[in-house]
Amino acid sequence: MLTVADLPRCLALAQDRGWPAEEGKWRLLFELGTVWGARDNSGDVVGTAIVTRYGTSLAVLSMVLVAPRHGGQGLGRQLVSQALAATPTRTAALFATEAGRPLYEKFGFTAVEELHTYVGSVPGHATACSRPATPEDIPAIAALDAAIVGAPRGELVRRLLSFATRLHVVELDNDIVGYGAAWRNLGQLMIGPVVAADRRAAATLISDLARGAGGSVRVDLLDHERELRDWVESAGATLRGSTTLMVSGSSAFPGDRGRWFSPAMQALG
Repeated sequence: MLTVADLPRCLALAQDRGWPAEEGKWRLLFELGTVWGARDNSGDVVGTAIVTRYGTSLAVLSMVLVAPRHGGQGLGRQLVSQALAATPTRTAALFATEAGRPLYEKFGFTAVEELHTYVGSVPGHATACSRPATPEDIPAIAALDAAIVGAPRGELVRRLLSFATRLHVVELDNDIVGYGAAWRNLGQLMIGPVVAADRRAAATLISDLARGAGGSVRVDLLDHERELRDWVESAGATLRGSTTLMVSGSSAFPGDRGRWFSPAMQALG
């Protein structure tokens, strides 16, 4: 396993694969998950796989990377096998590119739903309709998140207070019925997670989180909410690509996916 001391080598591996060096994102993954890795004889990290576990219900696999010079040698399969075997949960999930799907299918993962990435401008309300979250809101946010996602993600929710640029909630009759976060990644404002009672609450959160972004906004939206995706496109965001939510160990993703609009990031679910 790797530690945060290996972060520079992980960033170098990501760049070797043509990925950006997303230091803040990798630091959060080191804090929340277990990072499996492989080194070559010189000590360089030539392969990674990260598993973030949420209780016994759900584990999310991410950052499966192999250096090009070690491709085709089964290293990716070995890292995935080790990571999943060491993190048994009722359901394992991941977001796969088209190129990565064949590997994951060999481990029993099946496609559940597409996730679409939109980048561009998103309309912000002139006056916020949601409110900033406070530390006192965290237990209620964590309970709502667990009910919708189907797994306890309290540590992730707590980390969002400091990691995110904005953390907002939507209330109904003084109860929190939705929440969302926005965070900076290489100068771009990333919106996610978005967890809400319905489409209207989700759109409210996205608008308020994007307000005053001062540049490009990215939001990843699950396929099931066509009208929300149409609204984002009509506002000026463009579809940049799609990945596939895949699961294994269960016939369905846990929780209520109908109220789960956007992941925290693809690496965390």
